[in-house]
Amino acid sequence: MAIWIVLPILTLLMFDLGLSLKVEDFGKVFKHPWPIAIALFGQLILLPLIALGLAWVFKLTPVFFIGLVLIACCPGGSSSNVFSKLAGGDVALSVTLTALSSIITLFTIPFIMSWATNLVGESVGISLPVGNLIKQNLVLMLLPVLLGIGLHHAWPSGAGKIDKVLTKLAFPLLLILITVFYIQHHKTILDNIGILGLCVTALILIAIGCSSLLSRLVKTDSRQRRTVVIEVGMQNAAQAIAIASSPFIFANEQMAIPAILYSLMMNIVLLIYVAVVRKAPLT
Repeated sequence: MAIWIVLPILTLLMFDLGLSLKVEDFGKVFKHPWPIAIALFGQLILLPLIALGLAWVFKLTPVFFIGLVLIACCPGGSSSNVFSKLAGGDVALSVTLTALSSIITLFTIPFIMSWATNLVGESVGISLPVGNLIKQNLVLMLLPVLLGIGLHHAWPSGAGKIDKVLTKLAFPLLLILITVFYIQHHKTILDNIGILGLCVTALILIAIGCSSLLSRLVKTDSRQRRTVVIEVGMQNAAQAIAIASSPFIFANEQMAIPAILYSLMMNIVLLIYVAVVRKAPLT
């Protein structure tokens, strides 16, 4: 049941991302190379490595091991733009980073997940049909973004109105998705919430700490630094859930539980982060 909820939600979120994009947004790569490089490094390389280390330290079962790595190698979440705005960050930079990570992870997710599945999954009969993963990501991720960009180019005023509606719907839709998964798997979640809760919280906190430190080392300003921290910490849980539970890929809803818990904890941790940095002066 849940997969037929998450697939349209993911498609809508990616379409909304496309609506907010302009071709010139990608020019910011050359105008702000350091914050973009740091954010992409943190999201595409650092976060999966931290997840692998924590999965080993916490001795997660193969299903949860793969699920944790999966949420760590997904792109930035659609709500990161809203969080960046609330934190006084660079919203334009946030939009660019979310778009770039969404496109780049079309290629990195199959590679990382294939490696992680071969590492721990084969012993318990978990395999990854890489071709199906690529096809699903192209249909649910790339195509909606391109359609959104096309609509924005052809009908800017209409795209802006649709974007406002979808932006308001994004968080409630994710809450509905999380609620459905909790109802279906509440026993497994409650049985494992101690170790998994600690693991995903550690993943978020370490990622935030490392991205903040790296941003300071390259001397980004405070607005850019806040955006980088939020982009690295906020992952697209809907995509992780879609990959884990898809009948064409893993077909394993328990594998989505780390993403569910991550989604809950990232919102709590980043809301606290936003509340703290809002009181600090911009530099």
